[in-house]
Amino acid sequence: MAETTYDIAIIGGGPAGYTCAIRAGQFGLKVALIEKVDKLGGTCLHVGCIPTKALLFNAEVYDHLKNAKEYGIEGLGEGKLNWKVILDRKNQIIAKHTKGLDFLMRKNKVTVVPGFGRVTGVAQGGVHTVEVSDTAGKTSQIKAKNVVLATGSDARMLPGLTPDDKILTNIEILSINAIPKSLVVIGAGAVGVEFASIFRSFGSEITLVEYLPRLVPAEDEDVSKELARSFRKRGIDTHTGAKVEKVEKTKTGVKVTFTASDGKQVVKEAEKVLVAVGRAPRTEGIGLDKTKITPEKGFIKTNEWMETTEPGIFAIGDIVAGLPQLAHVGAMAGMVVAAKVAGKYARPIIRERIPGCTYTEPQIGSVGLTEAQAKEKGHTLKVGKFPFAGNSKASIVDSHEGFIKVVSDAKYGEILGVHIIGPQATELVAEAVTAIELEATIDDMLYMIHAHPTLSEAMLDGFGSVEGLAINI
Repeated sequence: MAETTYDIAIIGGGPAGYTCAIRAGQFGLKVALIEKVDKLGGTCLHVGCIPTKALLFNAEVYDHLKNAKEYGIEGLGEGKLNWKVILDRKNQIIAKHTKGLDFLMRKNKVTVVPGFGRVTGVAQGGVHTVEVSDTAGKTSQIKAKNVVLATGSDARMLPGLTPDDKILTNIEILSINAIPKSLVVIGAGAVGVEFASIFRSFGSEITLVEYLPRLVPAEDEDVSKELARSFRKRGIDTHTGAKVEKVEKTKTGVKVTFTASDGKQVVKEAEKVLVAVGRAPRTEGIGLDKTKITPEKGFIKTNEWMETTEPGIFAIGDIVAGLPQLAHVGAMAGMVVAAKVAGKYARPIIRERIPGCTYTEPQIGSVGLTEAQAKEKGHTLKVGKFPFAGNSKASIVDSHEGFIKVVSDAKYGEILGVHIIGPQATELVAEAVTAIELEATIDDMLYMIHAHPTLSEAMLDGFGSVEGLAINI
């Protein structure tokens, strides 16, 4: 029997890899998807985006129930959390969507190959060879005209520390056996602030330590200030501009020593510590040394079409240099590659049009340039800000903290950035992405009718605020 030559072989079954496989299958390509573990979905589905957001929803419901009397709901008594049931629900959501991915592979005629994939060198006669090792160490080979590297990332750990039942990463914290009475979170990016928000809602005493000068440092500075204010109001002890000196295990938990922004040394003891200081690309051992690809700090450089320096080899997802490590970025990159290989229409990813979402309470959604970035690029700006306190639906859902901030070009009115902190910010930002993608101006958005009463109506006031034309303030 003739050996199968695939049009595309994808190494890694996370959001970048499986999305690429599905789109390639939709285009009629012959696809192999190589995954080293026995379930598709990657970090995002199993120990990242999906389980974390499931816990955040639990936290949101619990916060509402604490105030049930204010909503005219009596007789509930003091709510009690059942951590096992919370974890079971999270696991059921994961299992459901894992099965969904298996179905999508069958539907789109994607061949799933279990094992660890590595490239073996340059293409021979236009065909690449990928070596696949199974758990028993047995190897086989996959032939493909194109190879896509989508191997994902791992949580970074502070030097000298190893994850265990007291020192946690995003993996361990999702399966701890009880809600900790106290938790120190090191790192105030999206992962750190989300877990701080979750466990504060669940009653944990939280200390949040960030090396950079502000929380969520990738966001607009006004958003960082508002989150810090909200976290202080919720009783989260935040320390920015703080350097962790050491983490020690004690009989009852952990002891974290850090130097605060004023130069004083602070010691915090807690049951557990979560290390959330970023993610490292997973590119060791995948055969890059046998190609022209030279990684930088483990990251792979690509052109706008996700092509590497080795012809016929693409890279997508968390391993790509210069792109944010977000599931939706990897997924879109996968769709771009599939279209490119199939000879279909595609547009490359534009960095400034990628939305960022943080699912804390309050939520954060942003796209485009921050005010500081826009100034650095030489734009003359008009900036508007509309507080959710002026939105009737925000009052109805009892979530009226935060604002919508719009950064625009003063000369032409082009929308350069939108930064939201407040209720459903992670959903509302989609409108801003569309506006920026279509190069809309403030004038364009001023006459987009928004239903009343809705949270999305605040977007109209946000755009109006740039010209001093917000209705509800």
